[in-house]
Amino acid sequence: MQAALAGFALGLSLILAIGAQNAFVLRQGIRREHVGAVVAICALSDAALILAGVAGFGALTRAVPGLETVMRLLGAAFLAFYGARTLLSAWRGGERLEPAEGTGSLRKVVLTCLAFTWLNPHVYLDTVVLLGAVSAQYADRTAFALGAMTASFAFFTTLGYGARALAPVFARPVAWRALDLLIGLTMWAIAASLLLG
Repeated sequence: MQAALAGFALGLSLILAIGAQNAFVLRQGIRREHVGAVVAICALSDAALILAGVAGFGALTRAVPGLETVMRLLGAAFLAFYGARTLLSAWRGGERLEPAEGTGSLRKVVLTCLAFTWLNPHVYLDTVVLLGAVSAQYADRTAFALGAMTASFAFFTTLGYGARALAPVFARPVAWRALDLLIGLTMWAIAASLLLG
């Protein structure tokens, strides 16, 4: 259970970051346009990448002694940087949701969603490298992976289908600032746990 909760917490904190993919899901949800397809693509893609990271990283750390420690330190450095960047964004403010015009066809929405998901280099760093590295600390990597996957499914479902209710909130820059502050502090806490663990 501890591994599953850790996977859920880290997976959720990584996915909460404001970026192109989440803004796209949020906008599609606000428009109520092909939300099911968008949520499924994002969540299933994350699940596949998390599985690859947890399974592959475990095998790799057994083959290369010391790799786990190096990756844990790199993961902590990345999280510290990412947290600092997010906290800087919270301090500066100015972010807000501005829905664009409708994207139209299901085909166009699916292709756009696939591009936001698979052409984003951060998704590989977050899911394959970082989650894979952190999972190596737990005896039950499967539970860790399932926790991270559950976070992904819960997040994308909530974001996609709950977006209509969030539209007025995220039209205000203060909401983005509060979210960035929470994300930045969470990233720093996880970085500290990697360094201490």
